Amino acid sequence: MRKLVLFMHVSLDGFAADANGGLDWISYDSELQQYAEGIVATVGSPVYGRVTYELMAGYWPKVLDNPDASEHSKAHAQWVDKATKIVFSKTMKKAEWNNTIVINENIAEEINKLKQQPGKDLVIFGSPGLAHSFMELDLIDEYQLTLNPVLLGSGIPAYQNIKNKTNLKLVKATPLKSGVVGLHYARV
Repeated sequence: MRKLVLFMHVSLDGFAADANGGLDWISYDSELQQYAEGIVATVGSPVYGRVTYELMAGYWPKVLDNPDASEHSKAHAQWVDKATKIVFSKTMKKAEWNNTIVINENIAEEINKLKQQPGKDLVIFGSPGLAHSFMELDLIDEYQLTLNPVLLGSGIPAYQNIKNKTNLKLVKATPLKSGVVGLHYARV
């Protein structure tokens, strides 16, 4: 059975983005890139909320035809282009980017159907609004977080609307030279 995993960059004070939705505070270097690639290798289907999906759909297809793009970016663009992408949205009815499934309702039921399919895990990339909904519905099986050494003071919270206590166990902590700590938690 596949798991639903949340992969999110988080500030030390618990924000997933700054007040403007920006991510320029993430200590993204080659070591974090390598760490993230390890997580991407576990992904069967990337899962997005509408806002994050639109950002990805507006960016990655252009990388495929960009002669100035790095080999790493091109490889990721090819992977995400071929992957079956799943978007949860109340307003989006169809997607133009190939291999995209849009789900508008019955979230818990649809996630449970997807978990029953064979293959690698379902991984939410960022998408804090979607993550909040999934936390509220108690659907997330694992948390893969990169804790960044920065205090933002305000922004989009990583955690919100959690109604029930969820016990987690630390699977692995990976300190990086930049001060980022990769944290992998699973539900108990």
